[in-house]
Amino acid sequence: MGNLLTPSSPPEHPQPDWGAIARDADFKALVSRKLKLVVPATIFFVVYYFALPVGVGWFPDFMKQKVWGNLNIAYLFALSQFFMAWVLAFIYVVAAAGWDRREHALLAKFGFNSKD
Repeated sequence: MGNLLTPSSPPEHPQPDWGAIARDADFKALVSRKLKLVVPATIFFVVYYFALPVGVGWFPDFMKQKVWGNLNIAYLFALSQFFMAWVLAFIYVVAAAGWDRREHALLAKFGFNSKD
């Protein structure tokens, strides 16, 4: 049984050269692809989310219009936010799977695999 104060052994696998990876064109392309989805999706989400309180506050007569029975535009819009969030989450999960594949290929290019 080892002494707890003994320094730990060096890692079994060397660490990637993160500086070289950050300078790589494939890495820059991967970051660019992520930003092209994440930034617009975030802006869309924030605008869509705040459209309900803005609509109710500034356009109450429009939001009170009945659509079906007692269901008005405000309630319909509030319910649509759940579906919008699910759709955005689905799009993100699909895109993230592609990003993961590219990340594994990038690390393999530098001599590392997912088991390292």
